[in-house]
Amino acid sequence: MIFAFALTFAFACFGLGLLICLWRVIFAPTLPDRILGLDTMVVNVIALIVLYGMARNTGLYFEAAMLFAMTGFVSSVAYAKFILRGDIIE
Repeated sequence: MIFAFALTFAFACFGLGLLICLWRVIFAPTLPDRILGLDTMVVNVIALIVLYGMARNTGLYFEAAMLFAMTGFVSSVAYAKFILRGDIIE
């Protein structure tokens, strides 16, 4: 009972955080702000995937969250490098 309430509350909090980050990505004044908003969106999506795995009581979603975290990290680093230097591969 309390676990289901906690999961619902966590889904709502991370979903709201995802929407706020989406608003930040759309209406950010500078490009670094948009990159930071996208990176925070990746963190929120990872949290939602993990929560969904907890709700379904399976470990498959944890592996998917780990893959998504690695992909999100690499893409954030590549995008930041592109912003700083104008080229990703040297």
